[in-house]
Amino acid sequence: MLKKWVLKEPVGLELKKSFPEIPGVILQLLFNRDLVTQKQIDAFLTPDYGQDVLDPFLFPDMDKAVARIYQAVANKEKIAIHGDYDADGVTSSVVVANILQKMGADFEVYIPHREKEGYGLFLKTIKYFVKQKVKLIITVDCAISNFNEIIFANQKGIDVIVTDHHAEPKKLPPAYAIINPKVKACNYPFYELAGVGVAYKLAQAIVARDKRGIFPSGYEKWLLDLVAIGTVTDVMPLLGENRTLVKYGLIVLNKTKRIGLKLLAQKAGIWPVTETELMNSENIGYVLGPRLNAAGRMEHANGAYELLKTEDQAEAEILADNLENNNKKRQSVTEKIMKEIKGEIQDIDRQYLILAEGNNWPLGIIGLAAGKIKDEYNRPILIITKTLTKIAGSGRSIPEFNMIAALEQVADCFKIYGGHPGAAGFTMKSRKYIADFKKRIMQIAEDQLKGQDLSPKLEIEGELNLGDLTWELFEQIEKFEPFGMGNPKPIFLVKNLKVENVRTVGNDNKHLKLFLKHDNMVKSFEAIGFGMGGMISEIKHEDLIEVICEINLNEFNGARKLELRLVDVKKVISDSDGLVSSLTKKVM
Repeated sequence: MLKKWVLKEPVGLELKKSFPEIPGVILQLLFNRDLVTQKQIDAFLTPDYGQDVLDPFLFPDMDKAVARIYQAVANKEKIAIHGDYDADGVTSSVVVANILQKMGADFEVYIPHREKEGYGLFLKTIKYFVKQKVKLIITVDCAISNFNEIIFANQKGIDVIVTDHHAEPKKLPPAYAIINPKVKACNYPFYELAGVGVAYKLAQAIVARDKRGIFPSGYEKWLLDLVAIGTVTDVMPLLGENRTLVKYGLIVLNKTKRIGLKLLAQKAGIWPVTETELMNSENIGYVLGPRLNAAGRMEHANGAYELLKTEDQAEAEILADNLENNNKKRQSVTEKIMKEIKGEIQDIDRQYLILAEGNNWPLGIIGLAAGKIKDEYNRPILIITKTLTKIAGSGRSIPEFNMIAALEQVADCFKIYGGHPGAAGFTMKSRKYIADFKKRIMQIAEDQLKGQDLSPKLEIEGELNLGDLTWELFEQIEKFEPFGMGNPKPIFLVKNLKVENVRTVGNDNKHLKLFLKHDNMVKSFEAIGFGMGGMISEIKHEDLIEVICEINLNEFNGARKLELRLVDVKKVISDSDGLVSSLTKKVM
């Protein structure tokens, strides 16, 4: 599918006058992120742990929660940490477990099985806790909507401290304490903490109230590697307090003491780190995060939890191998499901919503497949998986289509459903509802999307001239790291480029290598287009092109140079009337 190039609104004259010392490219990046005052710019470019990590006691229930935990430890009460099966939930569980272990608490960690149990706190789990004589439950990354379950826990003499970051429900549960930035009554200044970020605020508060010297100075900062992993993997915006937590978390990650994490990174080829090759947010998002998530998707998230927690080398080796193998299986199953779905897609231009169903597709995988297909075709998608006992579905959407609002219109088909505008899931009442659901949801999509331009869009940060690309500019762009949601790695438009040389590289000539320059330049820049080798037949020496690209550092055999990483390419051609037009090719 052809991509529509969308250039961000250019910086206004007033802002340029206010910051004449900032290069235009950098000022444009700041403007794109709504950073338009000196205070905002300083906080973004030079985040400071002491100033920018907020006081955990800004949560009204924090004092109460911390006092109850210290009381439970002093009275030798059994504590249960109830987590979630994704990387955010697992890292949250480890954060609280590390704190309780240091306190000498009597505790256990319970993470539900994705397929057999599902998300959140269940009555049968509380019944299990009753048998285990648990007196305090601390939830992480879940339970803000578990009203009835928490009432039941209270009736059984169990207090519940809820730490979560999901949306506030219509009715808050009667928990002993609630720590959740999305609950209005909490009034916490930063709204977008991950589940692990909330767990970290609890850890900060517990350390701050230490009166017996349990925790060495700065102990909680060694938990920041977990905070970085959970925050990036849960795709939270890397702005505000999250940016500071992840920035310092990456420092800890690159000298982590967790042997399991080091082994996992080693098997993935990103450990050991060096001064010039440190782990960054991309390594978390594309390497560590998927492997930790694979545990819950393919088997049980306990494998990821134990890996992050273990101090035994032999156990860590086994656990890391298992996660690596699970990740390979996850990739294989995802590709198989995607191939089946894509084989059924016909005339995508006339299709407003992709609806697919299969037998025994793993529930932990269909969401991944949905996300990838949504990105490729720029259409909302719902995937249904059918087993003997369950009909469940997962969906991903585009900005033009509110997925959860659409599902609300067919809620009579579901036992349970939930999510947000971009992603949602459901369990259907029975097979007899499938046909009616499909007919109605397809009509809803057509009604909302008919007549809209659904071409995939590339949002471009700004225009760049290769003559302005210097080491100084690159170092200033690097200050925008860590990149992620809300702060994407910048992509630029570069026009009027002449192709000096072109060839393919890599196995099966899969990648495209170009040497590009403007007419007024002596030296050409190298550009690499991963997966774009098929364009070799269309781009020739001395062709004129426009590119969308990232600016990357290429280090090889001790040599360092700047190169362009191609995201999309337009070949500029002249028609019979001498007019200039463009042919855009999608990067696979």
